[in-house]
Amino acid sequence: MDHFEKDLVDALKDVVEAGNWQCVGDKSKFKSPCTKFYSDDGEHIVLVHTKDDQFWAMDSSCPHEGGPLEQGDIEDLGHGKLALICPWHYFDFSLETGSSSTGLQNQVYDVRVLDGKVYINTQSTLSLCPIPATKITHQDGLPVEITSSENTLCMWATKILHTADPQEKVSLTKIVQENWDSGKITETGEASPPAQPNRKDSLTVVEPGKIKRGKGGTLASRIALLHSLANIEQWAIDLSWDVIARFSTFRLSNGEPLPRQFFDDFVKVAGDEAKHYQLLEQRIMELGSFFGALPVHNGLWQSATDTSHDLLARLAIVHMVHEARGLDVHPQTLSRFAAQGDTSSVKVLEVIYADEITHVAAGLRWFTYICSKEGRDSLKTFHELVKLHFKGFLKPPFNTEGRRTAGMTEEWYVPLVKPSSSLQKTS
Repeated sequence: MDHFEKDLVDALKDVVEAGNWQCVGDKSKFKSPCTKFYSDDGEHIVLVHTKDDQFWAMDSSCPHEGGPLEQGDIEDLGHGKLALICPWHYFDFSLETGSSSTGLQNQVYDVRVLDGKVYINTQSTLSLCPIPATKITHQDGLPVEITSSENTLCMWATKILHTADPQEKVSLTKIVQENWDSGKITETGEASPPAQPNRKDSLTVVEPGKIKRGKGGTLASRIALLHSLANIEQWAIDLSWDVIARFSTFRLSNGEPLPRQFFDDFVKVAGDEAKHYQLLEQRIMELGSFFGALPVHNGLWQSATDTSHDLLARLAIVHMVHEARGLDVHPQTLSRFAAQGDTSSVKVLEVIYADEITHVAAGLRWFTYICSKEGRDSLKTFHELVKLHFKGFLKPPFNTEGRRTAGMTEEWYVPLVKPSSSLQKTS
């Protein structure tokens, strides 16, 4: 009997190997409708998870002009027939057959779910990260061509900055954070980030002063406040990836590079900001609206532009001024939602507040680290950089408790208040 069971197992293994079934991960990981897998032969695949809990797979590149099908929507063509719609020219491709009403045909792949794991039938090697190509060499071993999709942190940071859709930006951020933390991405690398991150064309962008946030007294006002916060969080995702990509080659005055812990911290910050955006977007939808329904501004990115040449200035302005200001306004914002009995929004804001304290702490930690390594006076340097790159004075009231929890005691910010201002505290 034992011999029979071994033969049966061997026979089943042969069937599996002959079928080229690849396990791509636990079913529970694929909550998004579309997940892109990179292939070693360049024919990348999109795994589709439909609302009826079925899985499908096809080539991720539209056969028309190469549009990214993983960014497309799933639509019902009638009679239960589902199709993936190319976001570029809206060509439809049947999930079952790959056929399109336009006459085009896309390659589809069999998908199976077994014991909670998802399998795709393909001869190619699949990965959630780009797969480096093999080096082509002469017989003497010298390389003549190296084509590689660099699987580095900076490459991914730049890709996320170029991603206009906020939901895709969030998904990519989560994947990169997981791969960095697990060691699937090991190299920091180098990349040239864009001057400004991409945004969806459908967004209405206005000057910062023209945004009407409201005071939270009505449903429309609460939606406007949450919408404004979601816009800030989307920029915050990009600011985190930008500081990673833009300053990856930064060297201290003694020639030392930044330690890995610096990148660990800002990958975590990016992941937190992605979580915040997702929570806010979900809450906005629960209240009957959606992100993009109201105008937005890009004022926060101006600080990134002004400090693109100086890491200390970036840490000072973005993390120790702007993010610290977020701590200051939290108590009043929270009370507005609480006064309306909006406990769901209050819970979201409490999650964001706890995380933002750690973000201010991260900015402060690396600011003082660099100053210490370079023999600078941290407080003096901070005050000088704020006066140089921040317009006007810092204005009370200050959340002294939140700031203190982040390590930012009063000597950091009180000297930057207008002398005639009376110092107010929010807690």
